Amino acid sequence: MLTHFAAALGVLGLLTAVPGPDMAVVTRRALVAGPGDALRTVGGIATGLLLWGALSVAGLAAVLAASPTAYLVVKLLGAGYLVFLGAQALWQNRGSASHTTRTDSGSPAVGSPWRTGLVGNALNPKIAVFYSGLLPTLAPPQLPAAWAMTLLVLLHATLTLTWLGGYALLLSRAGRVLERPGTSRILGRTTGVVLIGLGLVVATTAG
Repeated sequence: MLTHFAAALGVLGLLTAVPGPDMAVVTRRALVAGPGDALRTVGGIATGLLLWGALSVAGLAAVLAASPTAYLVVKLLGAGYLVFLGAQALWQNRGSASHTTRTDSGSPAVGSPWRTGLVGNALNPKIAVFYSGLLPTLAPPQLPAAWAMTLLVLLHATLTLTWLGGYALLLSRAGRVLERPGTSRILGRTTGVVLIGLGLVVATTAG
């Protein structure tokens, strides 16, 4: 059983560390409102993983993964959400004088960070494919399937919290640099372009 969990840890760790939409969304929140909001976004992403995990245990994620129409709908919704976030980032960093991205109270004017992370992850159908396709193959056969899947989902959520949470805190250590209007504006625009690009990739990638 320990061998299975070690293999699962390696696979899940690799998948978690690969840059993707989640990291881009966390970067955007860190630039817009600081590490606190970025960490809450990470919490929303982890909640999305738990949601997909619950659906997988219930068998609903497998149904979605097996239905081309349902998969396409969720994929396009997810892609559209990423493009929306990217366009929002570009709009907030438009012009040479646009460098203030927080409200007077210090909180961001871009909605709930936790909801941003949750919605972005919940609209990622590839998680459904992964949880219903690959994840069961990593489950220790000594445990009941539901228990094994639950443990693996919790492991994935923990790795995500650790990795993206550490990344958000790392960004905060560069706070003085990121607070410079020019640097913040460039990074904000870059993040916006990356999010839009990821949205287009998600929308045009088959399966």
